[in-house]
Amino acid sequence: MNDRYQSPLSERYASRQMQYIFSSDKKFKTWRKLWIALAETERELGLNITQEQIDELKAHMEDINYDVAKEREKLVRHDVMSHVFAYGQQCPGAKGIIHLGATSCYVGDNTDIIIMTEALRLVRVKLVNVMAGLAKFADTYKNQPTLAFTHFQPAQPTTVGKRAALWLHDLYLDLEDLDYVLSSMKMLGSKGTTGTQASFLELFDGDHEKCRRADEMIAAKMGFDTCYPVSGQTYSRKIDTRVINVLAGIAQSAHKFSNDVRLLQHLKEVEEPFEKNQIGSSAMAYKRNPMRSERIASLSNYVMSDVMNPMLVASTQWFERTLDDSANKRLSVPEGFLAVDGILDLYLNVVDGLVVYPKVIEKHFMAELPFMATENIMMDAVKAGGDRQELHERIRTLSMEAGRNVKEKGLDNNLLELIAADPAFGLSMEELKKAMEPGKYVGRAPQQVEEFLAEVIKPLLEENREVLGLTAEITV
Repeated sequence: MNDRYQSPLSERYASRQMQYIFSSDKKFKTWRKLWIALAETERELGLNITQEQIDELKAHMEDINYDVAKEREKLVRHDVMSHVFAYGQQCPGAKGIIHLGATSCYVGDNTDIIIMTEALRLVRVKLVNVMAGLAKFADTYKNQPTLAFTHFQPAQPTTVGKRAALWLHDLYLDLEDLDYVLSSMKMLGSKGTTGTQASFLELFDGDHEKCRRADEMIAAKMGFDTCYPVSGQTYSRKIDTRVINVLAGIAQSAHKFSNDVRLLQHLKEVEEPFEKNQIGSSAMAYKRNPMRSERIASLSNYVMSDVMNPMLVASTQWFERTLDDSANKRLSVPEGFLAVDGILDLYLNVVDGLVVYPKVIEKHFMAELPFMATENIMMDAVKAGGDRQELHERIRTLSMEAGRNVKEKGLDNNLLELIAADPAFGLSMEELKKAMEPGKYVGRAPQQVEEFLAEVIKPLLEENREVLGLTAEITV
């Protein structure tokens, strides 16, 4: 297969499990299951279909004669009718009742719904496992003070665990969206060529109730609660937009996480896992490039841009159905899922192996802490009898001098020494150093992490404990 293009999503990024969900084998076996569900429903509602015919269909549900279908499609240029023909070759007794009353979208669209629903469930499993990994990391480092950044400039301190809780909260929002969309997924059912069920009304001799029941019975046989109440020939293409929006939301969160990790790795405070024999650069042997996080960002960009595809498809459908959706859907929906599958595997792998360097974090923290501590120092000096306004101006002036020493002369931050030497403060170096305890400056960060995990995340993980314990294998 080296002489033709193959999607890197299959070759390098997505799991075999997700690849199978969008495989031809999965699709065409689902078509046959839908034809069986249709025949059973029609028999149960009184049409002249025998149990023997249904048994014959079931006997060949899995052993698809692809060669026959492929040759037939070359002749008739219609994939559904080619597979109806191939199924009929294997089931001569049931040949006449396969696809009875249905249009192509009966198998095509219902299968798309089934496959997207199954794929969303796999995404959900992986998302919950990433959340479990982040929760563990956040809990482990909830008390580790670190510089926070606004505009990537040192700001009021936080903790390593609190920062991880922010990543986790983004995924929690994504899970809420995913669960809503999953709960709203419905079958198209048996709506006919323009969505009016006219062919089924004819089959059931004008019995509207049987037409209604047919939809619900088919949905139940395929594992769904109900069907969309109205449609054209297809389900509304806005459903695809809803689904891909969920994937794009996960991609946004993953991209933000990957950006933070890459910046932290530059600071040498936190690193993604780096294997013993891994090569970081073909030229610079010492390098440890954050390639997993970079790949998360790269795939996430693809998924976020993929949102435009279902939007364009949904907005340009004409009346009850046009076929300009087909080629786009064959690309945008599967590849969006394959990319998110790869993103979540990478995310899980990175979280499982994140390395934290507390000494480097402390070094960076202490270099900036004198600036962070100025308000506390000023309050201590006021308590000792100083003038607040005068002290504020003195601290401002001394902070500027210390900043120049760091930036222009490359010296260490000597703000404490400058304050100790200024009689306006009346504080000794020993007294000033007492204000340099990092834990005093992180506010409620540790408590916020504890509360978030205890009240929101741990109950969620407990509800999903049967899917936890997943590990991710990264191909390259």
